[in-house]
Amino acid sequence: MDKKPIHTFEDLEVYKLARQLSRKVGQLIKRLPKEEEFNLKGQMRRAKLSLTNNIAEGFGRFHYQENIQFCRHSRGSLCELIDDFNECFENEYMDEPYRDELKGDTYHLLKVLNAYIASIKRQKEKSLNELPMTNY
Repeated sequence: MDKKPIHTFEDLEVYKLARQLSRKVGQLIKRLPKEEEFNLKGQMRRAKLSLTNNIAEGFGRFHYQENIQFCRHSRGSLCELIDDFNECFENEYMDEPYRDELKGDTYHLLKVLNAYIASIKRQKEKSLNELPMTNY
C-alpha cells in the first residue's frame, strides 16, 4: 500500500475513521427520542465532537507530548461513546446488531488511535535520540 504524505490532520487515517464514526453517531442522535435532547443526545454530540476536535487540535500542537495528550482525550471520548451505545441499547433506542456494529467500529478506531499514539511516541523518542549531546 502506498503511503500518502501527511500535510494536515485531515490526511490522517485515524481522523478519517473518526469522522466516519462521528457521522454514524450523528445519525443515531437523530433517531433518539425528544426526551433525550438534553441528556443522552447532548452527551453524545459532545463526545463525537471531542473525538475529532482533539485529534485535530493535537496535530496542530508543536510538541509530541501535547499531541499525545489530546489523543488521549479522544480515546476517553471513544470510551464514553461505547457506554452511550450500551445506554441506548438498554433503553431500547437501538437493537443489538446496530449496537454491536457501532461498538465494533468504535473498538476498531480505538486500536487505530492507540497505534497513532504509539507512532507519536516513537517519533518523540527518535527526535530525542537525534539531539546533540552537550557537556555542561
